[in-house]
Amino acid sequence: MRSLVTAGLIALTSALAPAALAQERPSTILVLDASGSMWGQIDGINKITIARDVVGDIVSDFPADQNLGFVTYGHRERGQCADIETLVEPAPGTAAEIAGIVEGLNPRGMTPMTDAVVTAAQALRHTEQAATVILVSDGIETCNPDPCAAARALEEAGVDFTAHVIGFDVRGEADALLQMQCIAEETGGRFLTADNAQELNQALREVTAAPASGSFTFTANLGGEEIGDETIWERPAAPLELPLLSGEVIWEISDTSFNMVQTGTANPFITDLPFGDYIVTVHSTAQDDFSQTEASLALDSARNVHAIFPPITSQQPTAQVFGPAQTLVGSAFTVSWEGEGLAPRDYVTIVPADAEDGAYADYDRLENRTEGELRAPAEPGLYEVRLQLDAGDRVLARTPVEVVDADVTVSAPAQVVVGSAFPVTWQGEGLHPRDYVTIVPAGSADGTYADYDRMQGRSEGELRAPAEPGLYEVRLQLDVGDRVLARTPVEVVDAEVTVSASAQVVVGSAFPVTWQGEGLHPRDYVTIVPAGSADGTYADYDRMQDRSEGELRAPAEPGLYEVRLQLDAGDRVLARTPVEVMDGNVSLDGPDRARAGAEITLSWTGAIHPRDYIAIVPGGTPDGEQSGYRRIQDEDQATFTAPAEPGAYEIRYHLDRGDRVMARRPLEVLAADAPIDEGAGLMVPGTARPGDIVTVSWTIEAGDADRRVALARADAPDFTWITVHHVGDETETVIKLPDEPGQYEVRFLDLQSQSVLGRAMITLGE
Repeated sequence: MRSLVTAGLIALTSALAPAALAQERPSTILVLDASGSMWGQIDGINKITIARDVVGDIVSDFPADQNLGFVTYGHRERGQCADIETLVEPAPGTAAEIAGIVEGLNPRGMTPMTDAVVTAAQALRHTEQAATVILVSDGIETCNPDPCAAARALEEAGVDFTAHVIGFDVRGEADALLQMQCIAEETGGRFLTADNAQELNQALREVTAAPASGSFTFTANLGGEEIGDETIWERPAAPLELPLLSGEVIWEISDTSFNMVQTGTANPFITDLPFGDYIVTVHSTAQDDFSQTEASLALDSARNVHAIFPPITSQQPTAQVFGPAQTLVGSAFTVSWEGEGLAPRDYVTIVPADAEDGAYADYDRLENRTEGELRAPAEPGLYEVRLQLDAGDRVLARTPVEVVDADVTVSAPAQVVVGSAFPVTWQGEGLHPRDYVTIVPAGSADGTYADYDRMQGRSEGELRAPAEPGLYEVRLQLDVGDRVLARTPVEVVDAEVTVSASAQVVVGSAFPVTWQGEGLHPRDYVTIVPAGSADGTYADYDRMQDRSEGELRAPAEPGLYEVRLQLDAGDRVLARTPVEVMDGNVSLDGPDRARAGAEITLSWTGAIHPRDYIAIVPGGTPDGEQSGYRRIQDEDQATFTAPAEPGAYEIRYHLDRGDRVMARRPLEVLAADAPIDEGAGLMVPGTARPGDIVTVSWTIEAGDADRRVALARADAPDFTWITVHHVGDETETVIKLPDEPGQYEVRFLDLQSQSVLGRAMITLGE
């Protein structure tokens, strides 16, 4: 018969189960790029249109009881790195709301990809559960100099999340690929690429797919006398606070046909298992007994399986422990032991000689071994190495150890340049690989640290000087207790640094920057910002990388700017030079009219950067908004397809940075079969039968130019034809039509100027 204590455990398990199980499923936030580049096209379809369809499809299959949130960026303002918004907080049943929001997104801004991931991760922090961020982006980070460092900082700050990153249409963009891959790797996520709608759908399904297996924890506990003399099994949502069973524990997990699936001897025993029904058997060497239960393991089931054994009545084993009589502060030293019946989770520890039994500091579990390793405390004195039971913390054996100070020295240059990397050397016995050197302001409290380098079994390393000049100390500190074992003064002085750039550059252009200076770090950088900006501000930037020259991109707006050389550590400005950003002189040339869907040739002069682009938009469209574009590369002309709908349009030349329009010209789009007259006054019947003879007339006066009336297929190049008539003083001619039905065009050509003075469609029916 189960006691009141057992009944209480069962009641507590039942009460906790629903809430705990709901939390087991990780919360997810989808981060979607809504910057201006999402108007780019893949196979003639805008990327934002593809994303709307795919995201709507994916979220509709998302489990309704799982927390799902949504963050986007670049959807409200152009040129703003702060344009990041959490539109849906993580909660169950948000799929329809997110699909509706995505459908209404209007991309227009920059790509603060890293800060959007930070925003999503911080929105998930309050859950205190493992969480997932899924980032879909189509371009390079335009706002944060170091996405890797930002992702790493989140992990080091204890934000328990994984970022899966999907690069959408980023083939050939090496910098973007490296940035996205780094964000995923630093957070333990996956990096996938997608070049079309099908691949984007597949990538999203891969990172949102429900697991087919899970991690389960099997624990053998020691119960009290009230448990009775039979082993009982519990499935709580959270692990039970009961002592672990001593001695060896053997687990056997088989399917319902008793085919062995998994075995183990750890306690707790943690293993991944496919979801399904199992038979779990636990053997206790201490009890010389076993127990068995059936368990159904599923995604939504409790992950803890406890076997609670009755009390052990046999006498506890006797043991001995051995260690050195003397060891150095902070050092690692060997400990050995012997004894019968010791459990793998029993442990050795080092504590002050007068500490109460059960106290522990640094420890090492026995794990069926006869020797291990402990770390000496940071302060000298008399200590004891103790062998203690994990269940009950009873001390089975002890031996005295004297911890003494080490003779340690540290050396560094007497003077270093701000922000520079400089060598540090040290000497001393017993130093631990995780002890470290650091540089801090003179007078800082012991244990303070800034930039640091761990010993790692070496006698030399490297530190980074602070950004501000002054008197500092290089210190060698213990990793345990942060005690300072040695120190040496270092003066940090300003560097003689210069930076040079052209006095005038064109908006949006790439221009060279050169610099000189001793002690510059490879991660220090040059940047261009508006004159008067606060130090530490940055926009487009280029890191030193042990070079003396690099390249920056001019802003989109003319005005007075500064090129600055800034330290990566502290963002202090070491040198600056003024740069005037001048307006460009860009012009566009092309037809004034075109038929819907027809190919047209556009040309331009005064091109600024290969990543600038040409877009055709409906008249009145706000600058920076477009449904498709083409980059100019290194060309001065290209063929475009006229819009499919007749109307008034505008051809625009946009800067890649800032989406500023540098040149524009109107374009009238006519119906696909409309005649186009450039002075010829061409008259042609709209329809006829194959093989008919039709009369074609014109009103233009005769001239000395070499002019022709030509019949060609509608999609044939302008100066090719099926039949042609040389034009003299006459104002009409007859043309025999082809025998094959289809769309044809009659053209009035001026061969001398290579221009089409008129064109008209003629449809040949059956």
